[in-house]
Amino acid sequence: MVDQKKVGVLGCTGSVGQRFILLLSQHPYFKLHAVGASSRSAGKKYKDATRWKQSQQLPEEVKDMIVQECKAAAFAECDVVFSGLDADVAGEIEAEFIKNDLVVFSNAKNYRRDPVTPLMVPLVNTNHFDIIPHQRNVKGLNKGFLVTNANCSTTGLVVPLKALQDKFGPLDAVMVTTLQAISGGGYPGVPSMDILDNVVPFIGGEEEKIEWETGKILGAVNADATAFTHVEQTKVSAQCTRVAVMDGHTACVSVKFGGAKPTVEEVKAAMREYSCESQALGCPSAPKMAIKVFEEEDRPQPRLDRDLEGGYAVSVGRVREDPVFDIKFVALSHNTVIGAAGSSILNAEVAVVKGLL
Repeated sequence: MVDQKKVGVLGCTGSVGQRFILLLSQHPYFKLHAVGASSRSAGKKYKDATRWKQSQQLPEEVKDMIVQECKAAAFAECDVVFSGLDADVAGEIEAEFIKNDLVVFSNAKNYRRDPVTPLMVPLVNTNHFDIIPHQRNVKGLNKGFLVTNANCSTTGLVVPLKALQDKFGPLDAVMVTTLQAISGGGYPGVPSMDILDNVVPFIGGEEEKIEWETGKILGAVNADATAFTHVEQTKVSAQCTRVAVMDGHTACVSVKFGGAKPTVEEVKAAMREYSCESQALGCPSAPKMAIKVFEEEDRPQPRLDRDLEGGYAVSVGRVREDPVFDIKFVALSHNTVIGAAGSSILNAEVAVVKGLL
């Protein structure tokens, strides 16, 4: 049994903020206490401040909550603050919250490269929480700390890569082409006349995020828990596209192994058998299967498979030999659940079980 923690959501009216609202409704660990957005929305009831765009109904308990400005004083009673803010405002706002000794789980890119801040995918590297005591010391914090999510497309990639790394050792090279859902661009997102009947072969900054973030996530915390050791051996090359899919990022991946080349069946077995700390700890949002491996030749598909395990699992299919690399496969992840809001929530669940909250 866990005493419910009071939580706040920043950027509550955006697409990630709305997903936070849904996932936190009736959560066993967390109770929504405060919601924040821009000054345009502050002072309004949530139901009046947001244009609700989720397929599920707006939860009753949040409809009449008054939207606050994103100031630390308005969230002082919160045990955890989840940030769904856009990167252009997240840096300054999150810094103020941390300075006020609050706990922040952020979806924004601003502090992912900070040398004492975990860049965490809850199905991969929750051991990176080990650096939190050092982060608190460096930043002069008592109970507060900051954890960042990975980019949504990075998240769906690193889970199967972690399974392969754990089983077969560090990888030499990864080539990935993503087909990313329009919800990843927020609301209103890509104009309809740009995306309908079209594929947009550019998403600003996305390829660089995947190529850099993978090394930090698949790396380790050093022996005295004061720094991260990146995986330098694994070189990643990414091409990112936007496609006319509402939710669910697809990645076409080719991998070259650092050691002996495993068979297709060995690769499938490694993915099926993969498990992670958030599962072992019994976190309520942790999927029963971290990776679902399909045998059907035309799966995974976003419309059919993005909600597997409530959107917290990664689906993999079409595992086969690659004539240039070693193995290739297709991976799918729900970009606003495990790729965004759900990732923060599951990270926070781990923090609760570990006694950090």
